[in-house]
Amino acid sequence: MRLRGATFAAALLAAPAAALAPDGPLRPKPRPLAEAVQASAAAAASVSAAMRPQMRPPSPQEAALRLAFAGLPSKAPGQSLRPALRPDAVIGNVLFKKRRLRRAGAVCGDIDILGEAAGKVTGHLNGCGSTDAVRVTSVSGVALSTPSLMECSTAKALNKWVKKGVKPAFKRAGEVVSLRVAAHYSCRTRNNRPGAKLSEHGRARAIDISGFTLASGETVSVLRGWQERGLQKRLKKAWKAACGPFRTVLGPEADRYHRDHFHLDTARRRSTYCR
Repeated sequence: MRLRGATFAAALLAAPAAALAPDGPLRPKPRPLAEAVQASAAAAASVSAAMRPQMRPPSPQEAALRLAFAGLPSKAPGQSLRPALRPDAVIGNVLFKKRRLRRAGAVCGDIDILGEAAGKVTGHLNGCGSTDAVRVTSVSGVALSTPSLMECSTAKALNKWVKKGVKPAFKRAGEVVSLRVAAHYSCRTRNNRPGAKLSEHGRARAIDISGFTLASGETVSVLRGWQERGLQKRLKKAWKAACGPFRTVLGPEADRYHRDHFHLDTARRRSTYCR
């Protein structure tokens, strides 16, 4: 055994150095970059797949639904079993039917003022008439006892007064359904006195109200109600509320000509006159 070991050692010493030298360093060669990236991505994918939650098996309810809809034709993209949105026309008919019906007879650009266009009106006195009058039948759901001729400025003031003045004033007594009109357009002088100035009635800017009819059928007249304590309070509240929408407001305490009605006009004056 010793001889054999010595012989092998002698053979190693006799071999050339180049034959025994390795091809390179003894460290392992690094992998190319592309292979390393692919290996890393594969490892990450395997980890992600392992961590991803598994789909739950369908519940009995889901299975029943699938079975119920199995025979229905398939739907193309954009189609659904859900109900489609209602067309705008349907919504308009349902939600705005009343407003559209009211708008059909509206004048002065306000759906709360119903009537018809009257156009140009004239009179026998100089200054009478209007170039663009309307014949109003109701304002804010309250009818006028007679269709009344006036300009739109007066119609809008009347509508505002009824909505914010008359209705709140009579709220506890009952709903006001009608206004008793004593006068509207009339080509005449003030209080029909000879030689007096032209009345605002002659310019289609005035209306006289002599009473208020309630839903119960009762009519509260300005002449009678102004003398009764309970009614006078409501009438005074309504009269006061007119000072703002209208430029001139006259009541039973103004003079003997207005004992039985409210005179309301939209005269072109700088300040409001209430009496």
